Amino acid sequence: MHPLSFFLLLALVHIAAAVTVYGQVPFRESTITSSAIPANNTAHATYDPKNLNPPSLPSLLSTQFSISLGVTNATQIGLSMPVPGSFYGFSVEISLIQVPFLNLMSLLKARGGGVQIRVGGNTQDTATMVSSLPNGTILAKGLINKGVNTQTPALQISPELIFMMNNISSLLGDALKWYLGVPMNDTSNPRLQIAEYGQKILGSNLLGLQIGNEPDLYGAHRLGGRSNNYTTKDYFTEFGQMMAAINRDAEIPVKNQIVGPSVTGGAKEWSTDEIFSTGYLQAYASNLGYIAVERYPDNNCAALYSNASTNYQALFQNYTTHASGLNLVSHFLDTAVVARTAGKPLLMFETNTASCGGFPGISDTYGAALWGIDYGLTMAAVGFSGALLHVSGSNVYYNPFTPPPTNQSAHRQWTISPIFYANLIMAEALGPSNTAQVVDLQANNFNNHTPAYAIYENGIPARVALFNYLTDPSGANTYTASIGISGGPGVGQVKVKYLTASSVAQKDNISWAGQNFGSVFESDGRLQGDVSVQTVPCSNNICQIRVPAPGFALVSFIDTAFTDIDSSPSAIPTYSTTAKGWHSKTMPTVNPTILATSNGHGGPYGKIARGSTSELSAGASRNAVVGPWLAAIGAAVFGAIVVGHRTII
Repeated sequence: MHPLSFFLLLALVHIAAAVTVYGQVPFRESTITSSAIPANNTAHATYDPKNLNPPSLPSLLSTQFSISLGVTNATQIGLSMPVPGSFYGFSVEISLIQVPFLNLMSLLKARGGGVQIRVGGNTQDTATMVSSLPNGTILAKGLINKGVNTQTPALQISPELIFMMNNISSLLGDALKWYLGVPMNDTSNPRLQIAEYGQKILGSNLLGLQIGNEPDLYGAHRLGGRSNNYTTKDYFTEFGQMMAAINRDAEIPVKNQIVGPSVTGGAKEWSTDEIFSTGYLQAYASNLGYIAVERYPDNNCAALYSNASTNYQALFQNYTTHASGLNLVSHFLDTAVVARTAGKPLLMFETNTASCGGFPGISDTYGAALWGIDYGLTMAAVGFSGALLHVSGSNVYYNPFTPPPTNQSAHRQWTISPIFYANLIMAEALGPSNTAQVVDLQANNFNNHTPAYAIYENGIPARVALFNYLTDPSGANTYTASIGISGGPGVGQVKVKYLTASSVAQKDNISWAGQNFGSVFESDGRLQGDVSVQTVPCSNNICQIRVPAPGFALVSFIDTAFTDIDSSPSAIPTYSTTAKGWHSKTMPTVNPTILATSNGHGGPYGKIARGSTSELSAGASRNAVVGPWLAAIGAAVFGAIVVGHRTII
């Protein structure tokens, strides 16, 4: 997958700024440190103008179909267990936690009630937390371990990093929660300081501790000196050693928030069934807080590392069909049942359109946004409790959001990619009540190009999500869905929001209810433009909703679903910067050798790494030998946010 790096919050601070939080300045000023030499300018996939053609149209589908909903969750067949509005979070490698980041998180909080972020990956297994580093440095990169196939460098981490994470949570009213990765490369002498400091500093803002990452690839990567025939039995034993050490450690008071087994479930890797057959769940039930898996639908590793030719145009059709999400979750249907029986939330701990950076002209398009919403609702419908879309540097195509390149940071302008709308719309579709139940309606006679879902909230129909994957400017494939609620009171009208674009291949000018984030380098993390919510009258308890080709419509039966966030947008806290002086001597600094390539992964052999240290992490068969990776995780955290570890709201 993309578990390249371990921590997202470097103090990359060559901009003097302070953060005003909705009229308040909660932090002291600080002293800016000298900046490192800017990174070499590399090709930035985020701004790649490559366009593909939309997939060809299939034979004409039915453009008129009906949807009938049960009046309550007791009468609607197939509803999922309740899922939170924070269902879609992020798995982060590189993310500059500047004001735009806070604005984006605030938008998600307003819609779904919160945000969850996982910070971890392959480098967590070779990371060590130390009490301090010279000159206030918060993260230092050691020598690359050439005994490990991924050649992942060891990291030294200061507790200041976790204090900064808690400060960010505080800025968002503790609505932003974290998962932390804990090393598992030496189970005879476990290093648990990350868990100790994480629980002590983050407190209730810490959701879970991931013990080990992708253990089914430990043998292939020779991590910790393990052999190629590393087995599920070996993993069971070593995981037990880690649990025993955690249970003995008085500095880890919460013992039951462990995330595992975090396997990829690929064709050549371990399935969760193989893990569970060892007695894993029974043996470690008292420690496990979550069951986690990690999977991508495909990978771009061959193109990245072997210069192999990839027919992206041919691949595009795989992302404009409901079958994609169904195929992904099919590997974990039994796992969902087991997790629910055990009372453990099931998490898709890392995913996105394709590992090794995604695909040009696919991962950065409106089609990817539709795919992301569809995939998220599919996961929710079959039993997942959360999923984390991967975020990396500007060298990848699948980023939901990307800060400007290091050498252009003075612009302070971010690029918000189409797939971020998947996070935004999922939060809005599920809502903040934590009672949302989802069902795949198998609409239009199971047509893969026009999937539809119902979302029940507090036991009654709240919203319907309608998709149209086709691109047809003629209008011939625009469809009308006739939605009714069986046995309930008459529905007089519904409110509808549309996610619109002229083509699934479109990258810019994508609109959610009349608003967008602008184009490249144009976003401060706030939605731009006026909100446009359509009111559609209903007749005889039937509401007819038109969905263009392409298109997505979110239909609401309850006014509060939209009015709370749309009628009073000023109620959503936003963040702005104002120039301030700096005087504290407690400002964390960055090791320049890390900072030099922190905004794009560079390997020791000059390769540009796009997001995967795991050559076998995707579901497809086009794998290539993965080269070395730089373990830097960047974050231009403004000094007003990060003023030493004492600065906690």
